[in-house]
Amino acid sequence: MNPILVLLRKDFAHFLSDRTAIALTFMVPFAMIYLFGQIFHVNSKDPGPSGIPVAVVNQSDNPAAAKLIDALMAEKSFRILTKFVNPDKTTRPLAEGDLRPLMRADEFRFALIIPKDLVRTDDIGVHLKIYSNPRNEIESETVNGLLQKTLFSNVPELLGQSLEARSKAYLGDKRFDQFNTSMASAVADAFGGDRNRIKARMENGNFALRRLDNDDGAPDAPSSGMRDALTRIVKVDNIQVVGNDVRSPAATQLVGGWAIQFLLFALTASATGLFAEKEIGIFDRVLSGPVTRGDILWSKFLYGICLGLIQLLVLFLAGQLLYGIDISGQAVRLVIVCVFAAAACTSFGMLIAALSPTAESARGLSTFAILLMSAIGGAWFPVSFMPEIIQKFSKLTLVYWSIEGFSQVLWAHATLAELLPTLGYLALITTIVMGFSVWRFSRGKIFD
Repeated sequence: MNPILVLLRKDFAHFLSDRTAIALTFMVPFAMIYLFGQIFHVNSKDPGPSGIPVAVVNQSDNPAAAKLIDALMAEKSFRILTKFVNPDKTTRPLAEGDLRPLMRADEFRFALIIPKDLVRTDDIGVHLKIYSNPRNEIESETVNGLLQKTLFSNVPELLGQSLEARSKAYLGDKRFDQFNTSMASAVADAFGGDRNRIKARMENGNFALRRLDNDDGAPDAPSSGMRDALTRIVKVDNIQVVGNDVRSPAATQLVGGWAIQFLLFALTASATGLFAEKEIGIFDRVLSGPVTRGDILWSKFLYGICLGLIQLLVLFLAGQLLYGIDISGQAVRLVIVCVFAAAACTSFGMLIAALSPTAESARGLSTFAILLMSAIGGAWFPVSFMPEIIQKFSKLTLVYWSIEGFSQVLWAHATLAELLPTLGYLALITTIVMGFSVWRFSRGKIFD
């Protein structure tokens, strides 16, 4: 037989003998395709994100304000929050004073304030406030676009009310009623329609600034030309709650995801190096002295933390030199988060080594797990863009909490007390994963 064919047969036989490698060869692309399909809502009736939390504070008694809130609730991309939950689990309406603490705690990142002067009486126009924590540029741009679409679909009615209030101030109620009657009659005579209905619509603030063409009577969204015009007469106070003083916001938002992904690959490769040490007989020589298996594992763990800390700090320093990320003012807290993140990543690498029978399967399993955690943990896409069931799994990953810690330090400039919950989650993940890894190693054959 041709030597090439013999060697080819040998390679296939070696591949087929490793069931883990076979499974990962086909599982990884299948899982990634499925995950991307879920994130981008492929073949879904409702494309786009869903369930992004947006707080709404209504300070106006204008009936149109309630309609505006209903329109926001009908937007499937949003999960509208209007209640504040007290410590005793009772609720009350959200107040403007609640927003900043809740946004700093990352309960939500966007809020709409409907102020008392929603419909301005001193001038023709509409007044709104938007609070934001634009920690992720993609998420921020998407939410702002959806908010504009929903708001501008309802602004014409509010402008009509503003025009009505302004006209009443000049003409008085009686003369304004006469004006509406005359206008309704003129419109009916020129274009047809019921005069009383036209007058009623005008009294409700609908001065034909929008059409009612839809079968369900819902207003059409304004055209791009009308939207440009509306932006000139709609006063929106944009208030950025967190990240105002951040230099190079785009790089600051991205660097955490890059750093944790690179760290996972590096520390997992280091942990799976246990297989190479076994092959060349290092363990036999070390264990012949006053050294236990536990000593070897914990030394590897401490080595991984030191290596991970150095790698993270080098990556953040590169971000400062190349993109202007400010790490000098938060150096101490950043080092603390890096230590906890490195510990979590090292424990993950140890887990992969403990579960894998060979170095090849360890590399395949680690690649699959790292890509999966990076995708659902927020390193690639905003977590809020994912289906709610995937968002729940996101918070079980060390990637999510590591990125959360980096963002709290570099973006929100959080205090050590504010960092404690995030550090606690990373410590819990490290403890559970490392404990299981040590138990698994004690019953495995890697030291035999």
